[in-house]
Amino acid sequence: MSTPIVIDGKEASARLKAAIASSVAAMKAKHKVTPGLATVLVGDDPASHVYVRNKQKTAVAAGMNSFQHDLPATTSQADLLTLVAQLNADPAVHGILVQLPLPKHIDQFAVINAIDPAKDVDGLHPISAGRLLAGGDALVACTPTGSVMLITDVMPNIAGKHAVVLGRSILVGKPVSLLLLNENCTVTMAHSKTADLPALCRTADILVAAVGRPEMVRGDWIKPGAIVIDVGINRIPTDDGKGKLVGDVNYAEALKVAGAITPVPGGVGPMTIACLMANTLKAACQIHNIADVAVPTRLPPRA
Repeated sequence: MSTPIVIDGKEASARLKAAIASSVAAMKAKHKVTPGLATVLVGDDPASHVYVRNKQKTAVAAGMNSFQHDLPATTSQADLLTLVAQLNADPAVHGILVQLPLPKHIDQFAVINAIDPAKDVDGLHPISAGRLLAGGDALVACTPTGSVMLITDVMPNIAGKHAVVLGRSILVGKPVSLLLLNENCTVTMAHSKTADLPALCRTADILVAAVGRPEMVRGDWIKPGAIVIDVGINRIPTDDGKGKLVGDVNYAEALKVAGAITPVPGGVGPMTIACLMANTLKAACQIHNIADVAVPTRLPPRA
């Protein structure tokens, strides 16, 4: 068997971010518009702080404006909704990202629903989800978008391929299934109640694992030569007490079978933030009716 392709999400995201930065520069030069991303973080969760800081840094590096709103964990739902309304009305803000999870006293669905769909760069608003379902032009959740970009970077034409998606969340499983349908794949959505899951997975030309269970997918679940996209990120204990990050796929086993596979970390993760920048650029273009600035929908070719 030939050596599998280890899909380098860092390298891929660098290509995408370079293309976005070029488009942002063109937008500034031609239209005097600078895309603006507002991030809202409620509370002190360390991981959320890291994620938001990376998003802010990436936006600035792409030439965008970054508006940071860090709120205490005691912030009321009413005050958070007031801030969202202010950002909806701010012409300098084209994308609004409220970092999840929110404190338990805040209804995250109420907050998501309050975001202007035109600025919903997380792709979580029901109108965004509905547009994707209907096959319309939508701001799509970033992790599914990045996953499909990585797949088509390996295999540009995936029409007719059988894709199995493990997981049915609104964050990944459902939107990635719809994106793969839009690429003319035949898609099977599977989950914990699916009968004979290993046998079903072995029929997949493309396997997307997004179940949140460490190393659930074993090597003998994978069709030889399949493209495997591991969206999972799980911390498991180690003898030194530090723990380590693993995906939903047993990487060592899968590497012996797959044709191409994303590692964890360093696979899908870096693409998520890059796709957030693409969504912010797209939102700015749509809000200002700008049609002559390119918004990447595929990964640019390697230099």
